[in-house]
Amino acid sequence: MISNELLFFGTFIVFVVGILLLDLGVFSKEDKPVTFKVAATWSVIWIILALTFYTFLKFNGSIIHGIESQEKLNNVVTKYASHVKLDGATFEENISIFQSNQALEFITGYLVEYALSVDNIFVIMLIFTSFGVREKYYKKVLFWGILGAIIMRFTFIFSGSALISRFEWILAVFGGFLVYTGAKIFFSKDDDEQIDTEKNPIVKFCTKYFPVFPKYVGHNFFIKKAGKTMLTPLFVVLLIVEFTDLVFAMDSVPAVFAVTKDPYIVFFSNIFAILGLRSMFFFLANILPLFHHLKTGLAVLLIFIGAKMLLKEFLHIDIDITTSLFAILGILGSSIAASFIFPKKENAHS
Repeated sequence: MISNELLFFGTFIVFVVGILLLDLGVFSKEDKPVTFKVAATWSVIWIILALTFYTFLKFNGSIIHGIESQEKLNNVVTKYASHVKLDGATFEENISIFQSNQALEFITGYLVEYALSVDNIFVIMLIFTSFGVREKYYKKVLFWGILGAIIMRFTFIFSGSALISRFEWILAVFGGFLVYTGAKIFFSKDDDEQIDTEKNPIVKFCTKYFPVFPKYVGHNFFIKKAGKTMLTPLFVVLLIVEFTDLVFAMDSVPAVFAVTKDPYIVFFSNIFAILGLRSMFFFLANILPLFHHLKTGLAVLLIFIGAKMLLKEFLHIDIDITTSLFAILGILGSSIAASFIFPKKENAHS
């Protein structure tokens, strides 16, 4: 018998694949740059879809785990949400409490993942520029990059959940790693960030073990020459983008686990953020330099989330989800406001 989790999860995956196929088959037939207006429109659409899913969780979230009795509710709370206090007088009231918390966990995790994606966007822009990818091919690389990211996140999230359920002390490791990463970003200087295309490990791996054609061939990932299939530089760029997302997942996934231990909520929040990543990339591509203090904000965000995990594991101090949400909004809002209040000074030598 198929469990409720698997049934709902399967339906969700069909929905995601359907949207991606619609995007690939209907909206991305031609190789042409995405305009700011189109990117802004799709960014809004993805945010609306995420808010719609938040509303669904708030009023029907119990469907995910097939909760039909107080006993099942208690089991789910013990397994995934031990911080939730079911102090309602009836089962219906307790379900409402659980669903409200579930929805709040989703939107908080979504916000964290979406915010951390901004740094990912900056690196992807750097990759495209360094490897001389033409703007009209960005869409295709990002589409397949997002598809690969969904598969990797699925593996990473549910493997992580299995480890956490068996070794809860791993949360402390995650927390320490997030604090370290946040501090590293906070004190790093990225004014002269660039990518050495020849020394990139993915490039070195591909050129060593696979035949790579020396130049781009339109939007093709592969090309046949003398009966031999060769990789094109565009496919190598795609692999670099995938590897970059894997590196970023090591920060963002543990960060969402600080919000909830429910792997389904972690996955849903990750996927909605990733699905909106492509449109956000084109939306922010030209205005991201204006938010020069945002990277500092993301560093503080990682430190806050890591500290939250460490406080809970070692001092049993639990920062509730509502406080966490407002703290995250405050950190991001402050960094954006600081970017406008204290604009970046022009380099005197430029």
